[in-house]
This record gives sequence, C-alpha cells and structure tokens, in this order.
Amino acid sequence: MNWTLVVANPARKDLGKIPDRDRQRILRALDALQADPFSGDIKRLEAPAWRRRSGSYRIFYDLMLDEHLIVVTAIKRRSTTTY
Repeated sequence: MNWTLVVANPARKDLGKIPDRDRQRILRALDALQADPFSGDIKRLEAPAWRRRSGSYRIFYDLMLDEHLIVVTAIKRRSTTTY
C-alpha cells in the first residue's frame, strides 16, 4: 500500500534551491519514500520526525501512521548545523 506524500511549502522552497542533478536524486528518494517510508538510510528523530539521507542532502519528514501520510517538512544540505 502506497503512502500519501505531502511536501510542505518550506520543503518545496528548499527543493527549488538545489542543483538539478541533486534534485533528481532527491525526487527519486521521495518516490521510494512514498512506496516505503521505512526503507533506505533513515533515522528516527524526535517523534513524529524522521530523516532520510540522499547524497549530501537530508530529507526531514513526519509520519502519520494512522492515515498513511508522509509530510516532508524540510530538505537540507548536510553540514555541521543541519541537526
């Protein structure tokens, strides 16, 4: 069963600032995330937040288990201040 993926406006802005090659990789990661949010290089942060690695970028998202809903809250380049 596929999950519903919602990309919040701040994450859309983040995605727009990313170079095209990296953006394509992130879009593939979002497709995989929609199919199974528990696969790939993920880590649970404070509930309900999770993060998934995609190259040097991190996709931050919240999971609503009851509704099968994924809300992408941010997409950030990994640095010493990312989290």
